[in-house]
Amino acid sequence: MNAPDPVTLMKQEVGKAAASLVKSNSIVGLGTGSTTAYAIQYIGERLQCGEVQNIVGVPTSFQAEVLSKQYGIPLTTLDAINHIDIAIDGADEVDPQKNLIKGGGAAHTREKVVDYLANQFVVVVDAGKLVKKLGSVFAVPVEVIPMAVTPVMNAIKELGGKPELRMGVKKAGPVVTDQGNLVVDVRFDDIPDPVNLEKVLNNIPGVLENGIFVNCADVILIGKVKDGKPVVREM
Repeated sequence: MNAPDPVTLMKQEVGKAAASLVKSNSIVGLGTGSTTAYAIQYIGERLQCGEVQNIVGVPTSFQAEVLSKQYGIPLTTLDAINHIDIAIDGADEVDPQKNLIKGGGAAHTREKVVDYLANQFVVVVDAGKLVKKLGSVFAVPVEVIPMAVTPVMNAIKELGGKPELRMGVKKAGPVVTDQGNLVVDVRFDDIPDPVNLEKVLNNIPGVLENGIFVNCADVILIGKVKDGKPVVREM
């Protein structure tokens, strides 16, 4: 059996660092993505060996739900709780002000609900996700109800954005979210004010939510491979 490559080891170490922040008797928001998947695994392992007790999770996606069940983490819903102690999630871009672009996995609507509710929101990323300005590398995902795709894309063009309907991989047709909606990925030449852009996009009729996350991240755990070994630091 081959040993994991350095990038996989690095993601595992970032996930482990995030999982170590979870305390007993906590309600935990469980995010989506490859690095967060390791955090879910290690939370489950800590729970099974008795290192922490009385943990319940709130999954942000079908992927997170399946992984949580696989690793023995009991789940609850937002209807049954009145707070979330800590949420762990990934990001596609992180700027120096800890603003994020999320939604590469098309789960940003549920992620935003859970992550903003959390008393502490921990973001797990690799160093390649750090940018000087949001939108430098990654498009802004916008979740749209199917009937409104064309008018929403026209409204986005008027804002100076370049919208593109996200298409499936190994699937004919567009990506469909867990809510049954579509995702429009929008490129902007510049995002000087992410706080305002988040509001403006969400005010377009037919838009459910977008992937700009502002003023919500508390801890950013960043992994990188240095001299062939994983290193984790906090922003």
